[in-house]
Amino acid sequence: MTSPDVDPRLLRGFLAVAEELHFTRAAARLYVAQQALSRDIRRLEQALGAALFTRTTRAVELTADGERLLPHARTVLRAHEELAAAFAGPPPALLVDLNTDGPGTARLVLDRARELAPGHELMARFESGLTHAAAEIAAGRLDVSFGYVAGLAPALRTRLAHHPVRYEPLAVLLPEEHPLAALESVPLDALAGEAVYAGAGNPRTLEWTGLARELFAGRGIAVAPPAPVAIGKEEFGRVMAKTRNPVLVTVGFLDMPGCVKRPLVDPVPLSPLSLVWRAGLRHPGLDALLRAADELRAAHRWLELPPDHWLPAALTPGARAG
Repeated sequence: MTSPDVDPRLLRGFLAVAEELHFTRAAARLYVAQQALSRDIRRLEQALGAALFTRTTRAVELTADGERLLPHARTVLRAHEELAAAFAGPPPALLVDLNTDGPGTARLVLDRARELAPGHELMARFESGLTHAAAEIAAGRLDVSFGYVAGLAPALRTRLAHHPVRYEPLAVLLPEEHPLAALESVPLDALAGEAVYAGAGNPRTLEWTGLARELFAGRGIAVAPPAPVAIGKEEFGRVMAKTRNPVLVTVGFLDMPGCVKRPLVDPVPLSPLSLVWRAGLRHPGLDALLRAADELRAAHRWLELPPDHWLPAALTPGARAG
């Protein structure tokens, strides 16, 4: 009888399900869709001519054949990894865009990933805007970025992979003398009649401007006209000091001299932040970033939604999990 020629990818899927005994958790661990994982398990069962799992609405269990396959799958995958490592040189540095050279969610994820993968180089870049960074990723000049994926052009999204990290609460940056600066938090409707800067005219940040337009629609809040594109904290602060417009930011945005940052409420507007990379990219640094993002979002409950919140319409309920 001819031995089956089994793709190691199918064995990885089998091992994940065997260890998790849960298809959804196994798919999340592998960063694949649950439907794709189920198809791979069926392909493996067909190749081996054996049922590997029993599945009910409440539980997943290994069959006797599944138990028999488990040690062999581990042996094959270990050998496969050893073979790949024997002929692979050290991977190049992973270029990671943090959008801004300051504190924030992306910086936290990068710092934790460096702790998880100390032997690999993860180099920070500051591209300022996912629209620009995503184009650089697709062109192979950048590896990873963070931002609002649904705000990108559909043709560009098809060339990317992404993983949800956080629903970031939004805030407004106000000149110290602004009447709303005295408040601890700013109700969204209190900005009615204001022109709020949200990157209009900056081709690097189209996704951010689009999110702002959706948030402001019907509330009497205008998107402020274009300002000179400023790169870096000092230049941004200088330009904003001239325009004196409130600025839409996240709560983790840089503190700016002469300004105060106030969280927005009633409702709490949220910006969906995802880790974004080139489809098909494989790198130990990317694996570390994904593990770091999962650790931090679980520890800080980054994907929990406050009762009174706002999310962009593109983020359907099915897209909020991950």
